[in-house]
Amino acid sequence: MRHKIQTTKPQQFIDITSKVTEEVKNSNVRDGIAIIYVPHTTAGVTINENADPDVVSDIISTLNKTYPVNGEYLHFEGNSHAHIKASLMGSSCVVMIQDSKLLLGTWQGIYFCEFDGPRNREYYVKIIRD
Repeated sequence: MRHKIQTTKPQQFIDITSKVTEEVKNSNVRDGIAIIYVPHTTAGVTINENADPDVVSDIISTLNKTYPVNGEYLHFEGNSHAHIKASLMGSSCVVMIQDSKLLLGTWQGIYFCEFDGPRNREYYVKIIRD
């Protein structure tokens, strides 16, 4: 299923765990996998801690130190840092479904990762039954 998402900052992580959880619930799949896919070259998806927002801030800060917004890049659009960060996060992730629930760790959440915002974006969720 396609989901639209509006990002509001140049770089941000948006917790989409509840949206994916809702899709799993509506699918009536007891055991299987959920695939989350982002069809953008300057945005990605990742799984990380969702209990302390400082973790997300630390990730973005460290990515910016390693891949600064205004680095010595050749790409004419000026967003090479976003392409690099999106490649590092990846365009998809897979989460197992067990007993009709996402098999995530206690502190884990699924994040849409924006690196070239704000923008109107989208991501897809595909539920596959075992």
